Amino acid sequence: MVLFDLDGTLVDPAGAITGGIGRALSAAGLPVPPAAVLDSMVGPPLGQSLRRLAAVPEERVAEVIRLYRSEYRERGMAASRVYPGAEALLGRLRERGFRLAVATQKPAPIAVQLLRVQGLSGYFDSVHGAELDDTDGTPAAGHGKIQIVAAALAAGAAAAGGDLPVPAMMVGDRHFDVEAAVHHGIPALGVAWGFAAEGELEAAGAAAVVRSAEELEEHLMQLAGMAAVAGPAAGR
Repeated sequence: MVLFDLDGTLVDPAGAITGGIGRALSAAGLPVPPAAVLDSMVGPPLGQSLRRLAAVPEERVAEVIRLYRSEYRERGMAASRVYPGAEALLGRLRERGFRLAVATQKPAPIAVQLLRVQGLSGYFDSVHGAELDDTDGTPAAGHGKIQIVAAALAAGAAAAGGDLPVPAMMVGDRHFDVEAAVHHGIPALGVAWGFAAEGELEAAGAAAVVRSAEELEEHLMQLAGMAAVAGPAAGR
């Protein structure tokens, strides 16, 4: 079973996220952070990023999120692009019998819509994301990646009749993805084409950081082979 992050891993937002956040802040009359700060906002829940990285006052967070989501649905999804080789890789993994799932910090309904717009929805057995945007700063809103990965693994286990398909692996572009995988005891592969800072993925514990879809496929197959050798219960 392979879990994929979405933005920065499978889909290049092509400025739809960072530019959209900047335009939402501007429309709300709030300061727009530098480009490097906007880049770092791709990955965590949006409400959390607005509070911690853009210093948006608590009472304005919901407003900025609404502005951002409105533009993202109108233009951002269509402006995004699937990374080179990603769709072909998904197809080959499916042909080999791997179960595939998405584990993203996006609210799940928006993730499903983005996959549909980008023509990727047919490759995945399940899609897991935040239940809703963290507009109020409540613990239940904007679930962290650890909980989202847990839900994806549980869905995979249920589909397999109660036993987690082995090996389970995580693919992502930020330390949140890697840390969630490490928490659950599964290997994580980082992709260098996303939004991670230099050394971020390695420091978080990534088994490897890859620079192309072909290299990613090689590492996935190596990890699958290692797990298969480890015991007869190993599967995909």
